[in-house]
Amino acid sequence: MTPAPHVPVLLAEVLAALAVRAGGVYVDGTFGAGGYTRAILEAADCTVVAIDRDPEAQVRAEPLRQAFPGRFTLLSGRFGDMATLLPAHGFTAPVDGVALDIGVSSMQIDEAERGFSFAKDGPLDMRMEKAGRSAADVVNEADEAELADIIHFYGEERYARRVARAIVEARAEKPFERTLELAEVVRRVVRKGKDGIDPATRTFQGLRIAVNDELGELERGLAGAEAILAPGGRLAVVTFHSLEDRVAKRFIRERSGRTGGVSRHVPVDVAASGPAPTFHDVSRKAIAPGPEECRANPRARSAKLRVAERTDAPAPSADGAKA
Repeated sequence: MTPAPHVPVLLAEVLAALAVRAGGVYVDGTFGAGGYTRAILEAADCTVVAIDRDPEAQVRAEPLRQAFPGRFTLLSGRFGDMATLLPAHGFTAPVDGVALDIGVSSMQIDEAERGFSFAKDGPLDMRMEKAGRSAADVVNEADEAELADIIHFYGEERYARRVARAIVEARAEKPFERTLELAEVVRRVVRKGKDGIDPATRTFQGLRIAVNDELGELERGLAGAEAILAPGGRLAVVTFHSLEDRVAKRFIRERSGRTGGVSRHVPVDVAASGPAPTFHDVSRKAIAPGPEECRANPRARSAKLRVAERTDAPAPSADGAKA
């Protein structure tokens, strides 16, 4: 069976959000298959610096290097480190836009050997950069309480304790090594719901997020974008589940001064005494794909795009003070 081709989600909306222009410098923090990068490079005579922690991304990037010589660079690393990664490779000027497409890529899901899929048998891995603690390590070594927390908080699984208990009982007989071994254990204790979603979905999501520290990486990436964007530069963040969207929504609201904590009855001089907003919330509400895109690309159904524009206020330093 041939894997489905990778289709960038909300592509037209992301391009519009970035307001791509000739001479601009843009960061694609989650290169993946290069869909956003290619579209940005084709939209204007600009430069794109992409980032990906997956070692296989460098191979996927070669056609773009040939098609856009001198205008495209792919850096190996985590997008959460963009504020230090870019200067270390000679990109010292503020950038005009940052695009982030959060979560696992379709190529990683489709490749059974990467261990992300509960529908295909493969090693229980899930590491985006093929280094560090794997999903098998977590499943076989974490105690029952830690497993339950991971599955509950990151997987949003209501039966997390039941699943964690079943995992601990099963691994006492034999350590988990394969994806389908874990999926079958989960399916034995969690019934298929009316929504038709596979019972293993949420457990696999929780483990994947924990293994790759995806929410922490998103928080670091948002702060990194804040540090490197020029005044007027745009931030476009595409998320695929509520945990990711909540992080992006909270960050943009806080940085744009929309925390809701200041009453309209408070004197202006008091209300204005707080830190100046570093972003303007452009989208205000999340942008969702239309029905046509959802029909053409089922993976787009849960996607949300949030857009913010950088102001000229200094970014907070690591200790929270303005730089």
